[in-house]
Amino acid sequence: MRMLHTADWHLGRIFHGVHLTADQAFVLDQLVRLASESKPDVVLVSGDVYDRAVPPPDAVALLDDTLSRLVLGLRIPVILIAGNHDSPERLSFGSKVLAGQRLHLAGTPAPDAMPVVIDDRHGPVSFCSLPYAEPALVRERLDRKDVVDHDSAMAAQIESARRRLPAGSRAVLAAHAFVAGGIESESERSLSVGGTGAVGVEHFAGFHYAALGHLHRPQRAGADQVQYAGSLLCYSFAEAGQTKSVNLVDLDAAGRCAVERIPLAPRHEVRCIRGVFRELLAGPQAAESREDYIMAVLTDKEPILDAHGRLSEIYPNLLHIERSHLAAASQAGGAARDHRRLSDLELFRAFFSQVTGDELTPEQAEAYAEIVENLRRAEREAD
Repeated sequence: MRMLHTADWHLGRIFHGVHLTADQAFVLDQLVRLASESKPDVVLVSGDVYDRAVPPPDAVALLDDTLSRLVLGLRIPVILIAGNHDSPERLSFGSKVLAGQRLHLAGTPAPDAMPVVIDDRHGPVSFCSLPYAEPALVRERLDRKDVVDHDSAMAAQIESARRRLPAGSRAVLAAHAFVAGGIESESERSLSVGGTGAVGVEHFAGFHYAALGHLHRPQRAGADQVQYAGSLLCYSFAEAGQTKSVNLVDLDAAGRCAVERIPLAPRHEVRCIRGVFRELLAGPQAAESREDYIMAVLTDKEPILDAHGRLSEIYPNLLHIERSHLAAASQAGGAARDHRRLSDLELFRAFFSQVTGDELTPEQAEAYAEIVENLRRAEREAD
């Protein structure tokens, strides 16, 4: 069984004011070409297909085009699940009809969900879909009062899925979760406002391959058969230099899998440049492109007139400028850390302290987390 595993497309993403739809179409063209050349038996898309619950029309059109080319053009089955950025109801609309065309969509957990079974020359392979869901929703849908957090929610969903696996079948799982010990990136949204939202890798034991989404860095998650494909593109400057990829997975008759990471070439690299202003005006080195998405870190201490405008003449895709001495002075003065690296709760805690002069109590933090979780759930599950 050959599988093409991808995740975290985030269609409709805006990066420092730039709409990335054209960039996403550029790498999805590569994914379709790879599927045409490598001839996988199935494509697995492990969540965060869209960047927000109500995606823009051009993102919807791009998804429609990509899935049509895979399912109708290449006749490859696709299994696609919702992530924490997706609206499960919108993403899974028409799922019963589309399953007849070999497009299998899973938006919310269902106690009676059956695995998708695909045969190869060695026999059947069962694919279980575990879309992202908040613990409260899992507790309700599966009628499990013991579900109190993301870890117990994952355990309950996998337990339910295992009961429907055919005896002796090789088993593959698609899930969207943060596995404890995984390496996070700046561009991911935390799954839990008040905690880590982490799940234990031990839950995936017994599956011959676990195709995960959520973490944007391609990586194994505690076991060779538990893998994150990573995001399509670099979605923050903290990811500059990362090679984005998809996983080409071969599963043999005994359930052993070989994983090959196939790199994706972006339309524009994401790059950070650093130095004094006059040096940066000299332009890129021979192997570098002026068209890259650029963050410039200026080490000058004196004021610079129209730094952004002048540098943009050299780098037309200059998206952000930082002054290193100002950042250092701010940190020395005890100011908050880089806000981009803070969680929602940490940002609110700092805001609360600045406004009231008091520290947030554990009870207030819990109330804030509950409100935000409810808002996120309402956004994702809106009709």
